[in-house]
Amino acid sequence: MTDVPNIFDRAAYRLRRLRAATYGDSFLVREAANGLVERLSAVNRKFENALDIGSSEQAFEIIRASAKRWTRVDFGERDAVATERDAHDLVVSVLALHAINDLPGALAQIRRALKPDGLFMAALFGGDTLRELRGAFVAGEEHISGGASPRVFPFADVRDLGGLLQRAGFALPVADSERTTIRYREFQTLVSDLRAAGETNVLAQRARKPLRRDVLAASLAHYAEQYAEPDGKLRAMFEIVYLTGWSPHDSQQKPLRPGSAQTRLAEVLGAKEQSAGDETPIRRS
Repeated sequence: MTDVPNIFDRAAYRLRRLRAATYGDSFLVREAANGLVERLSAVNRKFENALDIGSSEQAFEIIRASAKRWTRVDFGERDAVATERDAHDLVVSVLALHAINDLPGALAQIRRALKPDGLFMAALFGGDTLRELRGAFVAGEEHISGGASPRVFPFADVRDLGGLLQRAGFALPVADSERTTIRYREFQTLVSDLRAAGETNVLAQRARKPLRRDVLAASLAHYAEQYAEPDGKLRAMFEIVYLTGWSPHDSQQKPLRPGSAQTRLAEVLGAKEQSAGDETPIRRS
């Protein structure tokens, strides 16, 4: 069995999430939860026995009405999920999966927790999130120290996440994303928003000493130079990826076997069929 990379300090992440609850409303959490509920509402089904994994209290209050009964758990040691097999017709997770060390393993556990034809839906931060901040920290630290420490999560790309759904055995997998650009009058407001969402740096290889003032000043100078609006406001990109997948079932649509089509494409298009060997010159104007 391949060892799971230790990317995130899971103990620190749990503490940050607990601390975030004292901040009250987080617009990032609210946006992610509302986006998930919007997608759930398009599914013509009533869910009876649902499982929530790792969502905050704020997120859960938004998604609560989507199912009749709920079980709530979080990822434990080695990213394990304590739940019964084939027990739920819906599994959801809001802003918890992007800080998992073993995401493929977590998705496989989620699929096993679903009944046949059960639905999994999650919201998590994607690869474009905080790209401006990441670039500013790298530039500032390299300018002052000649090197850089990891300070922003390595968020996954939406295409890679779609591939992981397939790898975990989900049927009809879909990964889509929404990007939001926030404009901040000052950098500290961005930091406060990240703290309210529990999303400050918990990388296992993060620097444990406080960021030096000269490094911070250089980073902020780069941020203002590269990512500020004409009025001086700082841009910050947030990408929320929504994952959707179904536990396999015989009733679900399946792709046709190659060569099984009953109608030729030329007939559908009303065009004359032409063999590959009969080339027609292309005129260029």
